[in-house]
Amino acid sequence: MSNISSVKHDSAGRRRTPARYTPVSESRVKKLTKAEWKKFRDQTPASAEHNKQASKSLPLGVTSSFQHWNPYPLSIVSAKGAYFKDVDGRKLLDLSMGFGAMLVGHLNKDVVRAVKKAMRYTGTLFVTPTPIATEAAERFQKRFDVDMVRFTNSGTESTMYAIRAARAATGKNGVIKVEGGYHGGYDPLLVSVKAPLDKIGSAKAPKPYYPKAVEGGEVFVVGYNDLDRLEAILKKHSKTIACFMVEPIVENLSIILPDEGYLKGVRELCDKYKVALIFDEVKSGLTAGVAGAAARVGVKPDLITLAKSIGGGLPLAAFGGKQEYMETVVDGRMPHFGTYNGSPLVMAAAIAVDQIATEAKLAAAEKINNDTLDKMDAIIDEYALPAHTVGFGVKGAVIWSPTAVRNYRDFKATNFELAELSWLWGINRGIITPPGLDEQWLVSFAHTQRDMNKMVESFRELAQALRG
Repeated sequence: MSNISSVKHDSAGRRRTPARYTPVSESRVKKLTKAEWKKFRDQTPASAEHNKQASKSLPLGVTSSFQHWNPYPLSIVSAKGAYFKDVDGRKLLDLSMGFGAMLVGHLNKDVVRAVKKAMRYTGTLFVTPTPIATEAAERFQKRFDVDMVRFTNSGTESTMYAIRAARAATGKNGVIKVEGGYHGGYDPLLVSVKAPLDKIGSAKAPKPYYPKAVEGGEVFVVGYNDLDRLEAILKKHSKTIACFMVEPIVENLSIILPDEGYLKGVRELCDKYKVALIFDEVKSGLTAGVAGAAARVGVKPDLITLAKSIGGGLPLAAFGGKQEYMETVVDGRMPHFGTYNGSPLVMAAAIAVDQIATEAKLAAAEKINNDTLDKMDAIIDEYALPAHTVGFGVKGAVIWSPTAVRNYRDFKATNFELAELSWLWGINRGIITPPGLDEQWLVSFAHTQRDMNKMVESFRELAQALRG
């Protein structure tokens, strides 16, 4: 067995690494994975057939490339509360929940009621100002502590416009982003997203990686939790850098927590070098807490981007922040347009979610999440697994590394073979987590501890199979 040391993280999150572990047999992992893929194909013939049909009209047979995996993804026909029903007729526990978009649960009765009322009495689209959008904006202004806010239709739009606002306010164009981090499809933010290790230089001085067809402009990349490298970049290039875009809690690489004092240090450096600090809370937002991750960690950014959890499953996103940055929209330095921005239907859903997502509701869901993490820890300890748990708000994960993951390089050193097996093992037992080998679950308002115990029991069965 190997002894493990822990790294101190921001107290707003939860992470527990094991005191000891025993390596898992590689041959056993391969054998189990092969058997699980056969089981997957045997259980899902209708999904296979649907993917063949869909691929004739949709590239890869999906509406977003992340939905695809080999040999084919599951196809879902309906959802209610915390559960899916797939085309093979199976009832599946949804622990992905739209990457957080379904925080209030599928077909939440209050959201459905609000949207139906808007469809019947308000309208679907005006393309003019409307009181319902103003009400939603005032609610966001208060909840997320921003001076002004504008609505968009996707996280990509919000991160794009936040960067444009920062550029307009500062008169500079350069962007700093975290290595490995994903912030949507805007070109500067596609630089160094899960880039190949052999093309990005050393961990101490990462090189930006520009994928084909990406025109990112001047982009600098820095490892998460690396204040020294961030200051080195700012010291040398701050005259051309407009902003630093960062997820306060990195949620595209499972869940990576900030080191104690890291985000406060980031805030101080951005102030020192006159660079806008943008928190990408597209994935955290309400799942991190009643006022988002920024409030929870006690660091206020200049701009914030939101999506997913704020819309109750409807396509809603937003960006907002301090007056000096949002004023660029007012005076025309940063034009912001969008036919569907502030659609009455979506605004109705947003107001309903704001009413539903109370401190008490979020605290109850977070307690279920933490209790679930405790149960997973007990299994990791019992079977001496080379894994650890991490959680923030109502999201949690098991990471297949016995040591803390603090940045992209650490993430790339985790055991992806075990991650694939763990994800597939759950899929075959009716438990759906995201297909990115960075399993991250969400406890929605519709989930109960009994629901989460299904995942715990599946994980225990996996641990037993691994130790044979």
